[in-house]
Order: sequence, then structure tokens, then C-alpha cells
Amino acid sequence: MPLINRAHEMQQDVAEWRRHLHQKPELMYDVHETSRFIAGKLRAFGCDSVETGIGKTGVVAIIRGRHGDGGVIGLRADMDALPITEASGKAWASIVPGKMHACGHDGHTAMLLGAAQYLAETRNFKGTVAVIFQPAEEGGAGALAMIDDGLMERFGIGEVYGMHNAPGLAVGEFATRKGSIMAATNEFEIAITGRGGHAAKPQSTIDPVVIAAHTILALQSIVSRETDPLNSLVISVTQLNGGDASNVIPDVITLGGTVRTLSPEVRASARKRLTEIAETTAAVFGGRSVVTYHDGYPVTFNHERETEFAVGVARDIVGADAVTAEMPPVMGAEDFSYMLEKRPGAFIFIGNGDTASLHNSAYDFNDDAIPYGISYWVSLAERALAA
Repeated sequence: MPLINRAHEMQQDVAEWRRHLHQKPELMYDVHETSRFIAGKLRAFGCDSVETGIGKTGVVAIIRGRHGDGGVIGLRADMDALPITEASGKAWASIVPGKMHACGHDGHTAMLLGAAQYLAETRNFKGTVAVIFQPAEEGGAGALAMIDDGLMERFGIGEVYGMHNAPGLAVGEFATRKGSIMAATNEFEIAITGRGGHAAKPQSTIDPVVIAAHTILALQSIVSRETDPLNSLVISVTQLNGGDASNVIPDVITLGGTVRTLSPEVRASARKRLTEIAETTAAVFGGRSVVTYHDGYPVTFNHERETEFAVGVARDIVGADAVTAEMPPVMGAEDFSYMLEKRPGAFIFIGNGDTASLHNSAYDFNDDAIPYGISYWVSLAERALAA
């Protein structure tokens, strides 16, 4: 099935929805106006049911095919924005200070709305499509909240699929891979306690700044000397806080950062060794480290059969040369991982062209990608639920 003509016809309307959402970004679970806008559109399309408040502010609409009962496929888009001040210069730039759609969730939402409108009009499939609009992807685990609210069981979802735009990938291209496609994320804080004093008499102190410096360097040995180089691991110390004056050695320094992995084994090993190294490094210098470790999103793991199916759908739309089926894994994280832990499915990237990177104040979703996204969703649903 090539690019759908109707998707081209819908592009301007869908772009207008996208730009409306872009101007009024909302964060985390506080996506009340966004949810209302989405639910209103879905009801206007004539979806069989539209339910709100799933996972606090999530929206799910059901579209039943005209060829009888069958399976249920879930298609998911995320809705939330980021706490960034926009600098794109677009006419539809955010009008909310300190908030912007810097990750393209406005585009994800608009493309899935376009697909929902098409599917509700045609219903050329057997079974049911559940279109899922999720809050709080940006750090709030909105996918898990929807799952905990019974998303999969309540709607009988058997397979689930997700999509994300990719700056640097040409418009009209797709990329994915079987297995681990995005990383698990963990956050840590290390509170290093020494004994403060006058900076002119360091011999009378236990300097937590020196301990922090040695700790930062030692943590990198987990990556460079303890982990197989074929197994991806990132340990980044991103925060160092402490001290109030240039002539005072403080009592306490805190470090913070993130750990990214692609396998459960490396994830567990990194946690163990980070804690051991932080504690023993401090002890060597006479201080003490207390490590607080937080589990974040798990690995986004694409299921083999569903990934092959998604690749086939994308290739039928844009041609084999425009679909990368073995892209390198991405060390960013995605809470669609929780949905893939509950049901088989696949996550795919759609080209956003030569644009600013994600989470950048100059970023904007590329509306030229809209027909490709709609065509992918529609084709995926119709082929998965073939009459």
C-alpha cells in the first residue's frame, strides 16, 4: 500500500491541529486542555467510544471495523511538552512562558488524530483499533499510569505500536530495529560527607570536593574497564553541588547523574558497582558517601515478529530503501517500554528532516512528515486487522 492520497488531503487540517497544540503546551499529567481537544476531535470523528481520565489524563478511543469481530490493536501517541522556553521563531510558537513542544509530541498526537479520523470514516478492517493518547512521557511514566488503570485489559489490546519523530532522518524515511531500541534509565545521587574547615588549612579537613573529583573519575572505569565494549553503558555525572565561599571547604558535596543501559544484566551490574565505588572511594579519604539510586524507564524492547511486520508496512508505503530495519540503538529512554513489557509490539522512528534536535529550544515538528505518519498508522491497522 503506497502513501495514502487521503493523508495528503488531510495534511493541512492536521497541521492546523498540530500548531494549535504547539501554541498551548502542557506538562506531565497536567494536559487537561490537550486531552479535551483530543477527546472532542475523536467524538466528532464518530469513534465508537471515547474514554478520558485513564492514567489521570490519558484518552483512549475505540474504532470498530465493518468486517466483524477480530483482534484489538493499540496505537499510541504522547501528549506532553517540556519545561523549555521556545526559540523557534515560528508563527505558531508557544504562547505559554517556559513551556514548549520540544520533542514533537504535538506532531505525534496530530498524526494519530488524522489516522483516527481516516479509520473512523473507512473502517476497512476486521476487529478493533484502540487509539491511545498518553500523558507524562517526559519523566512521569504516563504509560505505566495508563497500564495501572487497566489499559490493556480494559480494551482487550493484543498488540501495541508506538512512533517517534527523528531529526536528522529524512522526511519520508523510517527506522527501527528488533530487540533493544532505546535505553533503560536510572538516576543517582551521591551525598559525600567530609569535614569542613578553612581552605588555607586543608590538612585539618576531610575535603569532600577532592572525594567528589576522584569519585567522578572512578565511575568512568565501570564503562571503560568493567563493561564489555559491545554492551552499551553510559554513566554521566551531570550535577555537582556544594560550598558557599571560596575560602571554606564544605562539609558536604552532592553529585547527581544518570545511567543508561540496554540490557538488564548491565543495568544491575552498573548499579552495584556505582554504589561500591562511591562508598569505597569516600572511605579511602576518610569520608562517607551515601548513594540514592532511582529506577527509571526500562529498556524499550521491540518484539521480533511485530518489528518485522512494522518494517514491512513502512516499506510498502515509502519503499525498501527508505526504511532502516537495523538502526543503532538510541541511549535516550522512552516510557512506551512499559507497554512493550505488557504486550508484543514495536516502536519506530519517522523522519523529521534537517531540523533542530529534540529537547532543543529551536526545535519544531516538521509538518511535511504528517502524510507519512498517517499512512503508516492506517496501513498498520488495516493490515494487522485484515478483513
